[in-house]
Amino acid sequence: MRPSTLLLAAALLTSGLGYVMPASVALADGYQVNVDAQGLAIHGYDPVAYFTDGKAVAGEAALTAAHDGATYRFASAAHRDAFIADPGRYLPQYGGYCAYGTSISKKFDGDPNAWKVVDGKLYLNFNPDVQRKWLEDVPGFIAKADTAWPGIREVSPETLNAQ
Repeated sequence: MRPSTLLLAAALLTSGLGYVMPASVALADGYQVNVDAQGLAIHGYDPVAYFTDGKAVAGEAALTAAHDGATYRFASAAHRDAFIADPGRYLPQYGGYCAYGTSISKKFDGDPNAWKVVDGKLYLNFNPDVQRKWLEDVPGFIAKADTAWPGIREVSPETLNAQ
């Protein structure tokens, strides 16, 4: 096992929460999106708020939009409307999976409170411990994740993470 994989495994095991395999929905083209068992993306957090409010904001159950087989929640109708007009601007990278995990060719859940917007793109990490590692070399990990993503985007987390 590579040192980076060992680091992530240790962080997952010592997080106090254990690791729960993310659910996913596969689109017609095989693309995997990180959702919970009910099809909810980003654990119900508003993807637009990261850009407009500069913080993680829980969305309202009554304010939703569907995109790529996932349901997104929003804190306001204005946020929902902005998302519907340009979802690609607000979607988390790598289908909402952990950006650090993607850099090591794995798919781990993305924590809506462990996030960063870089060059106009939203990145999630598994938890604050993993995010601290990711923050040590954001451009390097993004480059690795961008390279890995095309090869893993259609592979389920269960299959990928068992390797």
